[in-house]
Amino acid sequence: MLNKCLSRLGVASSWKFVDVLGLENESLSMVPSPVCALMLLFPLSQQHESYRDRQTSELSGKGIDSKVYFLKQTISNSCGTVGLINAIANNQDKLDFVEGSILKRFLNETMDLSAGERAKQLEQNQVHEDGTNFHFITFVGIDEHLYELDGRMPFPIDHGETSNDQFLQDSAKICRQFMERDQGEVRFTAVALSKAS
Repeated sequence: MLNKCLSRLGVASSWKFVDVLGLENESLSMVPSPVCALMLLFPLSQQHESYRDRQTSELSGKGIDSKVYFLKQTISNSCGTVGLINAIANNQDKLDFVEGSILKRFLNETMDLSAGERAKQLEQNQVHEDGTNFHFITFVGIDEHLYELDGRMPFPIDHGETSNDQFLQDSAKICRQFMERDQGEVRFTAVALSKAS
């Protein structure tokens, strides 16, 4: 489904989303490389919401790398769209866009806007999705730092240093922490944006 979205938005087919079958090293080794983004889909739970509240308090006021493109989620249940845009926007140097790409035009128009202003732009273009209790977040590497982009958060989360070679493993480590916080929950799904072979 995400690859169909990429095509409709005018992203050339040199990179594709692939399923990540597991978050341990053996499963990660089967993901085609290089990988430039990882998206995690998970159920919203009370444990997650409580953790996010604490995390927001602890991290508020920290500086954000201005090179990180961050789009806030203001439309209910638009997390898949927001996650996809955050993945593409932070990897424009690697991706190709077809002539007249809708997404490329949106990114050009919003590049110098704040995360909230970008969300307002998206509101004018986004079809509202059906209600769901699942949520998408995106991981990207910018300036050798691993960033978690969650449109429901007020800012990107810097998880420290990473590299192109370690990006997938470092992202998976954070994903495993999500799973550990929700013991007994098994409905986690991850997809990686990989270079098409």
